Amino acid sequence: MTGNLYRGQAGLPFSSALRVYEPLMAFPEEQRPALQAAGARAVSRAAVENAELQASLGRITRPGGDPFPTGRTDLVRVLPAPDSSTPLAGTATGRTAEETDGGGQGEVAAPDLLYCPSQLVLRAGLAANALMEGIHGPLAQLLIPEEQRDKHQERIDLVKARGGVTKVHTRASTWGIPFSWFSLFQESDPRDVVESGGRIVTVRVWAKIEDALERVRYAVANLALAAPDLDMLDDMTQLTEWLELFDPHSVVELDYGAVADKVYPDDSPMDVRLGIECLAEGDMTGAAAAYRRLASRWIPIRQLARAS
Repeated sequence: MTGNLYRGQAGLPFSSALRVYEPLMAFPEEQRPALQAAGARAVSRAAVENAELQASLGRITRPGGDPFPTGRTDLVRVLPAPDSSTPLAGTATGRTAEETDGGGQGEVAAPDLLYCPSQLVLRAGLAANALMEGIHGPLAQLLIPEEQRDKHQERIDLVKARGGVTKVHTRASTWGIPFSWFSLFQESDPRDVVESGGRIVTVRVWAKIEDALERVRYAVANLALAAPDLDMLDDMTQLTEWLELFDPHSVVELDYGAVADKVYPDDSPMDVRLGIECLAEGDMTGAAAAYRRLASRWIPIRQLARAS
C-alpha cells in the first residue's frame, strides 16, 4: 500500500498541508461516533494518505465530468494528545515509509486522541470557488461545468445541515509552503521525517495550538509596527483568526508533503522568526538576509508550477 502512495506522487504537483487536530469533545455530538470509530481502527497514517491520493486520482478520471468528492466517506487523521502518557506522534526522526505503515496509532486509548477529519466535500467546494473567482466564461464551464458545481453545492449544504460544520480543519498549498505557516513552528518542535527508497517522502512538524498562537500573534504585533504593508502580515492575521476557532487543547501539524525531498533539512521556521525579530529591532540588514534565505529556498519550488 505504501508503494502505491509514494510511486503515485511522482509527476504530481507538490502539495503541503496545515492541519488542526482537536479533542473529541470539540466536535458536534453527531460527529463523534464516526471519529471514535476511526480512532479505534488500527489504520496507519500511510494508509490514510494512500486512500486519499487514490480517491483524488479516481475523481480526475471519473466518467461524467464530476470531479468533486461525494462525501460517502470522510477520512480521519489521528494523533495522540501531547499531554497524554503517549508522546506526540512522530517525535522520532528518520522513520521509513514502511515503519509509518505499521499500526501504532490505533493502539492509543480513545480519550487520548486528537482528530482531524479530511472534510473533502467542504474543501473541494472552497477550492472550486477560489478557482472560479479568477476564471469566467467558456473556460470556467470547461474546467468545472456549472451543473457539477450546483450538484456539489447540494452536497455541501447536506454536510453542513447534518454535521453543524463551522470550521475547516485543513489548509492546503501547492508548489510551496506559505511563509506565514512557518511562524507557527520552531526548531525544537517534534517532527517526523518519513523516508522511502532513499528519498524523503514527507516531513511533519507539530506544535500545541497555544504555542502556535503565541508565536503568530507575536509575529503579527511586530509586523504591524515594523512592516504594515507586508503581504505576510495579512496572511498571518488570517492564520491567527483561523486558529482561534479551535479548541485550546488542539495540535497544529505542518505536513510538507513531497516538497520535503527538495528542501529538507529546512531552516524556514528559524528564518521567519529571525526576520521578524530583526524587523522588531530595526535591523533591516538582518531582516533582508533572512528573506533572501527563504527566497533562495522556495522561489525555485514555486517556479516549477510554470515549468513545461
